[in-house]
Amino acid sequence: MSPPVAPPGWSRWLVPPAALSVHLSIGQAYAWSVFKPPLESALGLSGTQSALPFQLGIVMLGLSAAFGGTLVERNGPRWAMTVALICFSSGFLLSALGAATEQYWLIVLGYGFVGGIGLGIGYISPVSTLIKWFPDRPGMATGIAIMGFGGGALIASPWSAQMLESFGSDSKGIALAFLVHGLTYAVFMTLGVLLVRVPRTEKPVEGAPSILAGPQVSARQAVRTPQFWCLWVVLCMNVTAGIGILEKAAPMITDFFRDTSTPVSVTAAAGFVALLSAANMAGRIGWSSTSDLIGRKNIYRVYLGVGAVMYALIALFGDSSKPLFILCALVILSFYGGGFATIPAYLKDLFGTYQVGAIHGRLLTAWSTAGVLGPLIVNWIADRQEEAGRSGAALYGLSFVIMIGLLVVGFVANEFVRPVDARHHIPAPSATSVASSPSGNSATPSEKESADVQRQQPESA
Repeated sequence: MSPPVAPPGWSRWLVPPAALSVHLSIGQAYAWSVFKPPLESALGLSGTQSALPFQLGIVMLGLSAAFGGTLVERNGPRWAMTVALICFSSGFLLSALGAATEQYWLIVLGYGFVGGIGLGIGYISPVSTLIKWFPDRPGMATGIAIMGFGGGALIASPWSAQMLESFGSDSKGIALAFLVHGLTYAVFMTLGVLLVRVPRTEKPVEGAPSILAGPQVSARQAVRTPQFWCLWVVLCMNVTAGIGILEKAAPMITDFFRDTSTPVSVTAAAGFVALLSAANMAGRIGWSSTSDLIGRKNIYRVYLGVGAVMYALIALFGDSSKPLFILCALVILSFYGGGFATIPAYLKDLFGTYQVGAIHGRLLTAWSTAGVLGPLIVNWIADRQEEAGRSGAALYGLSFVIMIGLLVVGFVANEFVRPVDARHHIPAPSATSVASSPSGNSATPSEKESADVQRQQPESA
């Protein structure tokens, strides 16, 4: 499938809605918890078993983004969005079959494995294209799209709950809800497939820098640079700190204020979770747009440095002031979302637009690591503290100290980020390399990459 080229006069502001149609759909993953209790009741599952499709989905997100990133760059955004549509929707259809026949392994295979591939390919599908359309504001552009992933659950959670109430929470009702999800998301994601375009020229905006300006580094070379691994640590530490609160938000705020004069009700705890989701979504567009003004390194100094201060305030004073606890948690979750949205623009600054999507995909393995690390730290320590007879805020004190330490590690890693050494850059294409590259007989790998960069402009002209 050839990348669709924008006709003359095409508005670049049509591309973010195309990206949003995909990210709002795959953002349903954050609403999986709605299906956990019905599945446990209908199929006799434990809490650990009912979490397996979601856990496998996040693992496959990281793996498919890492291994499929180069294919996404090579085949373009429409191909990637189509693959995401097929996998994500098929995952729901397989899950519907599994629920209808009460074969849980089909739900794990469908939602976790097949749907997880759709998550990963869909997540990175618009990144490179958005950066090329918005070379003047890459942080804002990627923030708009990735905001959709954070906000997808705000739509999917009440919608899924309403369907389960209407269809029933038995296996047949769950199957029908999965079926409706699969078909509806297929239609919605099709809008993005049809709407997405790549720019005709390397300067889609008058006065903006060329999308080929600056150093260009291939994905193969990027993973050999210290800058890539510094950013891997930065993203992993930031996500670990955020997901540590997000995964255990409701029981955490309940525990903190259980023995006070103002305990938190179940309804209020659910409202707190909704607030965190809103902060996660708002941070993705707000902080990433701010990075266009103050720079990527500076915004990560804010995420990591101020985030550590927020954790310290919760640990020291959180159980004595409910507003302080909520405010600090909201700030941490806004940094969590902002870190996701800003990282593609940070990669673009360091490695250029050539294969930035593939580099982004490889970096998302940090997310897979953090998705295991964050909840493990908070839950394991809370369990051990409870066994020792502690309760309330004392369950989380040690976890928060560890989170502060991890954020400091991320802060230091960010300080080590420097411009990529010239030896990793793709050399300027020569006439010989461009001429010999298509045949693949006489061009070296570097010459082929150089020719690929050169062809980015004429292919879209």
